[in-house]
Amino acid sequence: MAQVELAKVSKIFPGGVKAVDSVNLTVADAEFVVLVGPSGCGKSTTLRMIAGLEDISDGQIRIGDRIVNDVSPKDRDIAMVFQNYALYPHMSVYRNMAFGLKLRGVPGPQVHQRVMGAAKLLELEPLLDRKPAALSGGQRQRVAVGRAIVREPAAFLFDEPLSNLDAQLRVAMRGELKRLHRRLGTTTVYVTHDQEEAMTLGERIVVMKEGKVQQADAPLRTYNEPVNRFVAGFIGTPPMNFIDGVLRMADGEPVFEEGRLDEAGELALPGTGFRIPVPGRLRRRLSGWTGRHVVLGIRPEHFRLSPADCDGRSASVDVELTVIEPLGPVTDVYMDLPLHDRVVARVEAGDGLEAGARVTMYVDLRRIHFFEPGETGMNLSLLNEPAHAHA
Repeated sequence: MAQVELAKVSKIFPGGVKAVDSVNLTVADAEFVVLVGPSGCGKSTTLRMIAGLEDISDGQIRIGDRIVNDVSPKDRDIAMVFQNYALYPHMSVYRNMAFGLKLRGVPGPQVHQRVMGAAKLLELEPLLDRKPAALSGGQRQRVAVGRAIVREPAAFLFDEPLSNLDAQLRVAMRGELKRLHRRLGTTTVYVTHDQEEAMTLGERIVVMKEGKVQQADAPLRTYNEPVNRFVAGFIGTPPMNFIDGVLRMADGEPVFEEGRLDEAGELALPGTGFRIPVPGRLRRRLSGWTGRHVVLGIRPEHFRLSPADCDGRSASVDVELTVIEPLGPVTDVYMDLPLHDRVVARVEAGDGLEAGARVTMYVDLRRIHFFEPGETGMNLSLLNEPAHAHA
């Protein structure tokens, strides 16, 4: 096992396309870190640079106590599991798992011991004589993982290994990978575009956008305390609602007033939007933004049907329901606010929710956020000192 460290690592492809932009990241020994983000954010390129499958343009990569910038992939002491399994179709499961060890000259008895140990760990023993064509997708993926385990590497690298599996099997394999990491304790870097997969697997998740790390934090902290609007919108299902408006004083108290963006992207305040009070915990932090355009962030699960569910700290908003999606114990409700449409709430399932109905929703003021305008506007709610707007 070993620590993996990236120091100002960049990748520029021909034509000047910067896929990875000065990434700094340390993965501790035995830590399970997940790189997550939309397609094209640089997460797979970052993983391939750690593996040595992609040359770096700038910076330094260290695995354990070695700088590996110029070390070939086979000599980096890592094992990689790919999305497409990459199994040899003409070889049995046993031979697929043993092949890499034999190429490295590992003695036969040791090869057998490692293969049988991995097969037992992954419950592959009944399948050792089968060829990949006779296996299900989940079984093939376990063989690919087993082939990585037998190498006993310093680090595992996973590149979207579950994306080809159906939803039920993905959930099962997530559980297997978590149990496997607890058993082996091997340093692991895992790439996925699925934020739910990232939240459930990672001890720490690294959210990337356009080649840059936006936030690297524990899953629940990333969910509860997103550093900017991009992270807030990417982490969480359904994603956070963003509502443009302004902070102003009303009767001596700070409030948020809903506005809307015009065709030029400027904030308009027709005076017909809803208003909610700024919670006491945020008033000092937001004092520099009075009279300024801000973006209110409300997660769908932080709308309530009753103020009692907000422990007395709620604000009411009158809405019109447009689409109802029952999901068993919860229901996703799409609704129009006075100046914003397609806002979604996730509430407890119950009768009386019908498209076209006008109802009162309650916002849990304990859980709201305020952001700077813009796709990566910072989370003003997290600042310890008052946030001062720039003219």
